[in-house]
Amino acid sequence: MSTPLSVSLADMRESWRRSRDITVPPAIASRPAAAGKYRVAFLIYRGNPTCGGQGVYTRHLTRELVRLGHSVEVFAGQPWPELDEGVGFTPVPGLDLYRNPDPFRIPAWREFRTWADWTEFLIMLAAGFGEPLAFSRRIRPILNARRSEFDLIHDNQCLGTGILQLSKKDGWPMLQTLHHPITVDRRIALEHAENAYRRFTQRRWFGFLRMQVRVAKQMPHVLTVSSNSKVDINAQMKVPLHRMTVVPVGVDHEVFRPYTDTVKKQGRLMVTTSSDVPMKGLVPLLEAVAKLRTERDIDLVVIGKPKANGRVAQTMERLGLNDIVQTITGVSDEELARLYGEAQVAVVPSLYEGFSLPAIEAMSCGVPIVATTGGALPEVVGRSGETGLLVEPNNPDALVEAIRRLLDDGELRERLGAAGRERVMQRFTWEVTARGTAACYDAIMNNQPMPESVSFE
Repeated sequence: MSTPLSVSLADMRESWRRSRDITVPPAIASRPAAAGKYRVAFLIYRGNPTCGGQGVYTRHLTRELVRLGHSVEVFAGQPWPELDEGVGFTPVPGLDLYRNPDPFRIPAWREFRTWADWTEFLIMLAAGFGEPLAFSRRIRPILNARRSEFDLIHDNQCLGTGILQLSKKDGWPMLQTLHHPITVDRRIALEHAENAYRRFTQRRWFGFLRMQVRVAKQMPHVLTVSSNSKVDINAQMKVPLHRMTVVPVGVDHEVFRPYTDTVKKQGRLMVTTSSDVPMKGLVPLLEAVAKLRTERDIDLVVIGKPKANGRVAQTMERLGLNDIVQTITGVSDEELARLYGEAQVAVVPSLYEGFSLPAIEAMSCGVPIVATTGGALPEVVGRSGETGLLVEPNNPDALVEAIRRLLDDGELRERLGAAGRERVMQRFTWEVTARGTAACYDAIMNNQPMPESVSFE
């Protein structure tokens, strides 16, 4: 991947050519609110339709809020979100500087329309990430011009300066979702940086965190997805505990389910990762797979696309795993659920998770899990291992032992898989998430204390 400092003239010309192909989708009207329900402006600075938990959260939560009778309009930047019938949509186009196939692109002059565009571009040239700030500046005048059309704003982890101004200066009632403190991502990225230059570039990239911490501390109402995230956000971002409510994330249990026509594949392991970063723990898992293959026939399906010549790709080459590791992208939810169904074991090797959509997807499909104790994973899987085996993060030997145990014990796999499905149905459906979120809306609109949490652990 190119960097802002190494873009060739040919890259610039190709990027300018592609800029002519930028299309903005049409706006979609939202379904009107039922009596006694709210009109919600839901913000997400990156729609992220195919990877990343925030895009999944946006799609399914807004659908369930509409089913509860609320009117929800999503305001999103590129990549555009996938939304369900009844959910409104207003595109908030940015420069989309990190798009495929030309990340860190140089826009054409005609693409610069506002100061927010210049802000986004100049921060990229300085090796930073400017989308949250730029989106917050774009969305503020849009919402203020439509003030009479909404009752409150729900922001999904933008935490830009413009979001704070909407709340503090413009007087909007607001709920802020903060999935987990990105300070953890920065710490782990710096710990795994190979050299001083990489540490420098990582610090520049995570420069937006100073703004997000400053904004988060002043947000009056914050929703987070686990008790662990609540504690960490308080410790690392100084958001007072009394301003935060825990509402767990859900899974589409009607799609992610056991399929009777899906056949288990002997020795099949599966891992889902939204990004090729050290925090996801793919390298320790690959080291564990390399050890396991010396004693048995196994293979690993990775849902995600590691970077070309990145740490994961280099590790696969070094360990000689390219013949037994398959990477898959671009699958539908049902195809993903069927892939889970083919696996004997699902692995969540993350060094830290604020929640973990892959964990509850596997659980909902009745697949036993090997997960680490990083972050909120024990809350999700069950602290006493009701639905899977827990191991310490970044420990390939511990992964080997747990995976081996599950592969060798069919009765244990069956019991943990069934318990996982039951746990999801009780705690982790999107209806539970929507009802907990709506309870937060009620508290905000009626000037009442926020609920401490919905039922979780």
